[in-house]
Amino acid sequence: MTQYFDDMTCAQHSEPMIFSFTGPHGQIHGGGAAQPVPRGPADTLADRLGAIRAGGGRGVIGGALPFSRQDDDYLWQARKVSRRTPPRAVAPPRGPGFRDMRAEPSPTLYAASVAHALRLMDRDAAALSKVVLARTLAVEADSPIPQDDIFRRIAQDQTVTAFRVMLPDDPRHGAWTGRALIGATPELLIDKAGARISSHPLAGSARRMADPEQDRAAREGLAASDKDRREHAIVVEYILDTLTPLCRDLGCPEGTTITSTRSMWHLGTRIEGVLRDPETPSVLLAGMLHPTPPVCGLPCARAAGLIQQLEPVDRQFYAGAVGWCDLGAQGDGSWYVAIRCADICGPYARLYAGAGIVPGSDPAAEAAETGAKFGAMLQVLGLPGDSGMPPASCEF
Repeated sequence: MTQYFDDMTCAQHSEPMIFSFTGPHGQIHGGGAAQPVPRGPADTLADRLGAIRAGGGRGVIGGALPFSRQDDDYLWQARKVSRRTPPRAVAPPRGPGFRDMRAEPSPTLYAASVAHALRLMDRDAAALSKVVLARTLAVEADSPIPQDDIFRRIAQDQTVTAFRVMLPDDPRHGAWTGRALIGATPELLIDKAGARISSHPLAGSARRMADPEQDRAAREGLAASDKDRREHAIVVEYILDTLTPLCRDLGCPEGTTITSTRSMWHLGTRIEGVLRDPETPSVLLAGMLHPTPPVCGLPCARAAGLIQQLEPVDRQFYAGAVGWCDLGAQGDGSWYVAIRCADICGPYARLYAGAGIVPGSDPAAEAAETGAKFGAMLQVLGLPGDSGMPPASCEF
């Protein structure tokens, strides 16, 4: 039986953390001696959940779905669950010193990959209308990066959902254990409460500026951008097409609006619906939706294949989904797109950022956009927010 507890401060020191989420859609934290959900690819998830339910399994499961539908997920049934907000850090403590940071790929090589994708679109737009290409920053610190502090710093931003989920140990990190994906995602993939569901896809972005006039100009430029509007429409259509067979009512009551985080402006559309079967678990809905066009492209299979060819670093759980699902409450829960995050293990961290490439994209601008998206996580780590931006001397 799942236990619910309130003293998160005590629990964080005495029990292992399995997953933690806090943001506009509420807070939930799972820990204790959790039971692993048998691992497998996306097309086996329904059968694995069915076996757990048939065996009397209840309680809250949470964790991460990988970017690739062929890779194994990493989900756990938490023994202890809290819905109380963890304490916030008023003044973030000094973090470790950092000895190395590498861009993989470099901004120049990233821009070259964008240009290659655009040439493919020019040849046959029907075969590829959008692809999302990501790049990474590999960071090494002098000492283990304090995951609790990193999560609490992220959780101070109420415009995003801060998340921390346990990941399988990575042999590349040698003796280090306690790996986690920690981030601040602005994008709700699916939220389910009974028969009611909602999704809030984001596509089309602009960097926020410190100067109010420049910031307003960035917002207005995004709102008027035909390229970003087309990119966003692709996303909304995909989600509506995926969810329509499952719903007796589905729509976009507010239309497309401008939304923001502390560092970025986004085009967003809130999608709301009513399921035909209210017992459908939220994690299965997430599994049906991901990877979405904002992190993959269209057609999905063609875009995913190109991503595998052009990106030198395997995404693993980046751009997948993170969230939770209450098996004892009609499968209610919330799942988020795993972006604006870092894969952290011991003194190592890998940051990820991507940009949607559609006809009309500019390779240099997309490299700059990914650099801006690194900013929030870099600052949380104690590094300059513009460390991921292409240098002025960069040639594209």
